Amino acid sequence: MIPQSPLLNVIDVEATCWDGQPPPGSVHEIIEISLTVVDVSARRRVSRHRVLVRPARSAVSDFCTRLTGLTQAEVERGVTFAEACRTLVCAYEAGERPWTSWGEYDRRQFTRQCQADGVACPFGYPAQRTHTDAKAVFSAAHGLRRKPGMDQALRIAGLPLEGRHHRGEDDAWNIAALVLDLLGRGAWPAAGSTAQGDQGRSPRPRM
Repeated sequence: MIPQSPLLNVIDVEATCWDGQPPPGSVHEIIEISLTVVDVSARRRVSRHRVLVRPARSAVSDFCTRLTGLTQAEVERGVTFAEACRTLVCAYEAGERPWTSWGEYDRRQFTRQCQADGVACPFGYPAQRTHTDAKAVFSAAHGLRRKPGMDQALRIAGLPLEGRHHRGEDDAWNIAALVLDLLGRGAWPAAGSTAQGDQGRSPRPRM
């Protein structure tokens, strides 16, 4: 049964990335988990949070720093991925609260990395059980054939971009604003249901 809670976790992750293929032996790893808590009943953003994650099988490239603002020195002060997942469960009730992200990338990255590291998925199994793809909901609500990136969606909705795009904490905050806009339109799925998009396709980074 899908958990029902007045609180919704809006999650955005940043992962190690390169301008091209990963170096030999390197894999994409989550280096930042950002979360905005939305009170669905009150229709407001309650709080914003950030967890830095120390990569174990990759390093932050110059390309990644230009994109996200994160540096290797910064993420080395973070926690392990396993600790980050425990934080999501203990501090933010992952698995109990429903959660959303912009597209499927974040959910799939969690699933891949949990399997690779032997870490219990903080959202339970399967992860999509409690997940809503906010990009799919937005596209359907606006009758769009192509799913927009978050920054384009903000322009379509007439909302400002708050902060820096690809800074995880700001992205989660902005995605939460889009969720609230969809709630105001009556387009957000009712509690107990999820909206999934582009399942079965190969994973690609969120734009």
